[in-house]
Amino acid sequence: MDQSILFSVFLIFTGAAVLATVALYARQSVIVAYILLGMAIGPSALGLVRDVALLQDLSHVGIVFLLFLLGLNLHPQDLWNMFRKATVVTLVSSTLFAVLGAATTWVFGYSTTEALVIGATMMFSSTIIGLKLLPGTVLHHQHTGEIIISVLLLQDLIAIVIMLVLHGVANSGNGWQHATLMTLALPGILLFAFGFSRFVLTRLLARFDTIQEYIFLLAIGWCLGMAELAEALGLSPEIGAFIAGISVATEPISRFIAESLKPLRDFFLVVFFFSLGAAFDLSAMQQVFIPAAILAVIALLVKPLVFKWLWVGEGENPEISAEIGARLGQISEFSLLIAILATQSDIIGMQASYLIQLATLITFIVSSYYIVLRYPTPIATSDRLRRD
Repeated sequence: MDQSILFSVFLIFTGAAVLATVALYARQSVIVAYILLGMAIGPSALGLVRDVALLQDLSHVGIVFLLFLLGLNLHPQDLWNMFRKATVVTLVSSTLFAVLGAATTWVFGYSTTEALVIGATMMFSSTIIGLKLLPGTVLHHQHTGEIIISVLLLQDLIAIVIMLVLHGVANSGNGWQHATLMTLALPGILLFAFGFSRFVLTRLLARFDTIQEYIFLLAIGWCLGMAELAEALGLSPEIGAFIAGISVATEPISRFIAESLKPLRDFFLVVFFFSLGAAFDLSAMQQVFIPAAILAVIALLVKPLVFKWLWVGEGENPEISAEIGARLGQISEFSLLIAILATQSDIIGMQASYLIQLATLITFIVSSYYIVLRYPTPIATSDRLRRD
């Protein structure tokens, strides 16, 4: 079987288009389609795509762009409003689900470290499901969307911190020299990013803002350059890309940059979710199914109730609070990323990674289906609930 990169890309994107069509008709998240496609044609099933390592390397670029775009959208004023509105709710809910997740997996015999990582992945809700299934044209949902975005962005910041910690733990064997380098590297790269952005990037963007191709290339170069610099300094490339995004978030053209890079990000994210499914060992599913199912139930049933209770405590309408809880009642794609990073760093084993992946997949499927049946979405099953 021809295993050229062109053949692999053909299989991935043609198959993804077919399964995404099926997923949309079934009112499911397209992420589910990408992961299932990887499982179906990856090494543990049909074996049509065997070089998963190459695809994982390519998909890492998508994560770098994802973090860059996240930073681009974190305007300082938005950050202040976000912290003011959702800090207590996000911190309380994150702590509670981290404890529940860690305790559940520890009972099933996982190590303390694995239980802590799995607990951490339970903190987060899916940005893709939370926002893609939310109508933007109804006033009520603009308020609901504002609250959901606040929670999701705060969760994303927590995820960034956890990724930084995982990177530090993975390199802790290098001794105090590495710890010292990391301590100096983070403030150093922050100072460099904001200084370079202010005195160089700002002037270039202002002078050539009408040349869209140049802005596109400059943004990609800045993103990937900062990612490489961060890795060279002992940090993770994702942290460098995130800092690169924040450093230009105040520029008027940042929204244009974010919109222009989304197709490129989505291209690599399709490869990321496909490679995630392709790397999944289907024979391991039986070993992790019961704990994964329990974690999924916690996310699908307990998480909505907790968010409802917390937002009612903050003075929100009970009905709105219940909808917010339902829309946040799943595990996140960031949880998948943390699982991959922790596995690659030898912090957790493959079985723990499979547990996180299966629990996340279950919540994606069930949560997507429940939301489109119960609440207004662009792909709702009834005309009454279908809203753009």
